[in-house]
Amino acid sequence: MGIEFADVTKRYPDGTVAVDGLSMTIEDGTITVFVGPSGCGKTTSLRMINRMVEPTSGRVLLDGKDVRDSDPAVLRRGIGYVIQHAGLFPHRTVLDNVATVPLLSGWGKRKARDRAAELMEIVGLPAELGKRYPAQLSGGQRQRVGVARALAADSPVLLMDEPFSAVDPIVREGLQDELLRLQSQLGKTIVFVTHDIDEAVRLGDRVAVMRVGGKLAQYGTPSDVLRSPVDDFVASFVGKDRGYRGLSFVDSAGVEVKDVATVRVGEPVPAPVSDWLLAINDADQPRGWLPPESTVEGSLTEGDLVAGGSLYQQGTAIRGALDAALSSPAGLGVVADAEGRVVGVVTARQVLDVIEGRS
Repeated sequence: MGIEFADVTKRYPDGTVAVDGLSMTIEDGTITVFVGPSGCGKTTSLRMINRMVEPTSGRVLLDGKDVRDSDPAVLRRGIGYVIQHAGLFPHRTVLDNVATVPLLSGWGKRKARDRAAELMEIVGLPAELGKRYPAQLSGGQRQRVGVARALAADSPVLLMDEPFSAVDPIVREGLQDELLRLQSQLGKTIVFVTHDIDEAVRLGDRVAVMRVGGKLAQYGTPSDVLRSPVDDFVASFVGKDRGYRGLSFVDSAGVEVKDVATVRVGEPVPAPVSDWLLAINDADQPRGWLPPESTVEGSLTEGDLVAGGSLYQQGTAIRGALDAALSSPAGLGVVADAEGRVVGVVTARQVLDVIEGRS
């Protein structure tokens, strides 16, 4: 279901213009990300889609129909909506929170709860969490509940207003991965708001950069915005390191993966330790690094290890390989397969040589 903004302006009674002449088309089944500094009209634009904010002029079209022709309550029940702090009802269980929209739509309680249980599984929440209350969950779990509740609308459209900005960076990355996984399965039309250009280019099929005053500065693919900013404002916003961010769209062909010496957690460590050893578990997944000249009495434990930096999944963009190498205490980026098993390692020099060879 596509969305179109046709010369949309939002002006408040005090004269403040939040959105100024916005015209753009959001294609069916894609993730479009509004990004820009505070006060640029990102959230206002999003909320005009479900009529939480009414435009002063212009039209917002949903599947070719003006949203103002729909009753606001009915319209909102049919559009998924996720906000920063999940917006859960504190005195309802997780299962009942997710079942809210089906119940409002006239479903029976049993059917609504069965659907809620299915959605919890879809977003990666264990079934036993259904009996808990929001205050008993972590921030990342609450955001997953928020996504599950939004999906309960069973709408082709999902609106997400800075949904992951209140959680720590590691949890945030996991939630981003989960959203991309869900989108690959469900094919929703997703409109996502963020102030973080890295999040925008990671998630978006298209990125809409807004400037203060509510004007659309540039609308294009993440690669277009990073490589060819239309003006100084966009160039400044995406940052001087946009070339590095642009590596997110470059494949890793030509990067040689080398073997690495490993030691298994729970087993004795061969002495002496003369170089960095990569510790793995019984599933051959990396658990950390054992530094040179380490002394381990008895079997290796995870307490003996140094944290290992990020992982690079083989076959994905070259930026991940460089990130893994630069973040590793050993200077060796760990390469893993889709199941997280160690394949080998790469160095930053290897990756840079490949990048330089293409330029």
